[in-house]
Amino acid sequence: MRDRTDILGLFEASAIAAGRVILDIYRAGADVRLKSDKSPVTEADEAAERVILDALSRDLPEIPVVAEEEVAAGRIPDISGGRFILVDPLDGTREFIGGHDDFTVNIALIEDGTPVLGVVYAPALGALFLGGAGKAEKVKLDHKDAIIARLPIAARKKSPSPAALVSRSNNCEATEAYIRKSEIMERKTVGSSLKFCLVAEGLADIYPRFGPTMEWDTAAGDAVLRAAGGMVSTEDGAPLTYGKRLAGLRAFENPPFIATGRPQERG
Repeated sequence: MRDRTDILGLFEASAIAAGRVILDIYRAGADVRLKSDKSPVTEADEAAERVILDALSRDLPEIPVVAEEEVAAGRIPDISGGRFILVDPLDGTREFIGGHDDFTVNIALIEDGTPVLGVVYAPALGALFLGGAGKAEKVKLDHKDAIIARLPIAARKKSPSPAALVSRSNNCEATEAYIRKSEIMERKTVGSSLKFCLVAEGLADIYPRFGPTMEWDTAAGDAVLRAAGGMVSTEDGAPLTYGKRLAGLRAFENPPFIATGRPQERG
């Protein structure tokens, strides 16, 4: 059995390979269609997922993989063993379609409901974030996908003037109400799972999300943030878990959550 360090390296290489395919389509222009849930999907989502699934089936055949487009097609593996991989091949499809650069590739390993390894790669920004196996890092890549730097990251202590992150494409009134109630004055609008990574990097303090999300949207960023000293919690303060079947929610759907920096520094 491969150890976590090896698995994290495989996730990193798979995400970079998928990002290369995504950028080729991004520059050429992608056809867009709607899935049954009315969310958009492009050829980049599907091509990137094929790249990742091919790599994972070759290198980690013993671990079941739950991938967004596979689930949309009705193909869901047995995850009753408690250890599985979550894949979002292109998180922030609306950002991708709209010509914004803050879309990501997300890959995470789940063990007993907890995201223990995660990679979030923003190919258009040349930035990859990883968490788990005893480290949290930001990896910088050049235009040829060569790694030029690996920098440790850590969530910051609670700021006297905290900054909140909100979704560009999927904000909702419940999230706005939480920010108003918390008297948070500064906010930044960012797409995709990069919001988790900005908290993990110490560039923001909180990412509240009360609109719908799926586990593949959050698991990799959650793993990065936890490795950097932060936490993703439900409204009652419990850690967000994965492989859920909650009453009133679809399989793999998240409840509302709040991603924050260092828990020990919260007031």
